[in-house]
Amino acid sequence: MRNYKFITAILALSATAVFSTHSRAEEVGEVGVDWFGNDIIIEAIPDPKVEGVTCHVAYFERGIIDRLQKGNWFEDPSNSSIECRQTAPITIGDIDLDKDGEEIFKSSRSLIWKKLVVKRIFDEKNNSLVYLAHSREVQSGSAKMSISVVPVYQPKQLVAEPAEQ
Repeated sequence: MRNYKFITAILALSATAVFSTHSRAEEVGEVGVDWFGNDIIIEAIPDPKVEGVTCHVAYFERGIIDRLQKGNWFEDPSNSSIECRQTAPITIGDIDLDKDGEEIFKSSRSLIWKKLVVKRIFDEKNNSLVYLAHSREVQSGSAKMSISVVPVYQPKQLVAEPAEQ
């Protein structure tokens, strides 16, 4: 019986370490959704190569009681939501311009196989940065995704016309 409790404690600690997010993200909100410790986590993620753009990602994190009850200890749902905004003057660094974009954030959603990923894609024709949050899985990819677009344009300078006399 003592070995069972020890193994359960080790697995719980391992799950906590596995589900911690990438160091660039800063947790800005945590909303409890039930009595089992399930939460919605909201993190701010600055784009590392585009100064002035911050994305906020929300995702579901299962509590330890829910994990133990359902027997699925090492996995969180794939659901996520993203919203990105200009938070300062935009300066675009050396970004990937390919159609498949560039990964700017990754967080484990299971022990090994599932990850929450945020990719940036530059839409040159529309002068916009497209941010896609999705789940990447080894075997069966998920259709759950969320998208946000940040326009990249310089506002025209207003020039005062001389007053007529």
